[in-house]
Amino acid sequence: MRLVFLGTPRFAVPTLEAVLAAGHEVAAVYTQPDRPKGRGRQLLPSPVKECALVHGLRVEQPERMRRPEVVEQLKAIEADVMVVVGYGQIIPQTIIDLPRLGIINVHASLLPKYRGAGPIQWAIANGERTTGVTTMRIDAGLDTGDMLLKRETEIGPEENAVELGGRLAVMGAELLVETLDGLERGVITPAPQNNAEATHAPILKKEDGLIHWNLPARQIHCRIRGFQPWPGGYTTFRGRILHVWQARVAEEGLDQPPGTAVPMGGRLLVACGENSTLELLELQLEGRKKIPAQAFLNGQRLVEYEFLGEMKI
Repeated sequence: MRLVFLGTPRFAVPTLEAVLAAGHEVAAVYTQPDRPKGRGRQLLPSPVKECALVHGLRVEQPERMRRPEVVEQLKAIEADVMVVVGYGQIIPQTIIDLPRLGIINVHASLLPKYRGAGPIQWAIANGERTTGVTTMRIDAGLDTGDMLLKRETEIGPEENAVELGGRLAVMGAELLVETLDGLERGVITPAPQNNAEATHAPILKKEDGLIHWNLPARQIHCRIRGFQPWPGGYTTFRGRILHVWQARVAEEGLDQPPGTAVPMGGRLLVACGENSTLELLELQLEGRKKIPAQAFLNGQRLVEYEFLGEMKI
């Protein structure tokens, strides 16, 4: 099958490699323009561009997909289908109408749940026990197109968004190849989404990572896992930002106000809402490296019942 691939992040790379391994002809790869990154602000290619160049594929990086010259360029390719995985731009109707089999998207949730930019992060943050991937035929809406195939998986109790994203990327790649095969053979019946069951997974903001200690420990734990690698879970300690990269729900009850930090036998416990307790395992004080909680306790010498406070951003 002749196709055009549109994708940008590392999550999309397994799908590009899978369609190539399945023998499909990738006529062109569209990805976001190189962006400045790091302290040196050096222009760096997207993970999808790096993969495409390794395979000797044609790469296009338009600033705007809806420009007439881009539409004409895609029209000239005459692809049977287009595949979109985390491309990062809205696809206009003029392009949606081009391929005979439509534009197929790999979305990292069990649609119609978690439509939007952060389905992996919000599924974990909201305490979901299962998630999955859905292939869908895109339309002009936000992840509202007809569903093609789904695959479900459990979310591990300690799994974070980076780990789950890696698993779903591979799962989505396999499902996309299966979807293309089914479309080519005419054995897939598209199913409309039930909009009444839809939930939204908005793009993450910095303030989403701020820890509110009055929440139950289990909910805070889910948000810390879900918001990795950015914005992470963070609070303040002695007026400085303190990132909490790893934690677990503890069995102990502290009978202290939420946010009270209690050293206990080399462990660092924090009182949370509903008389629950969170144990902090890996921390990073502003301007410092990530360290285990015991090293943090040794270096900071907490006074008894010190408070971890919220801050305004």
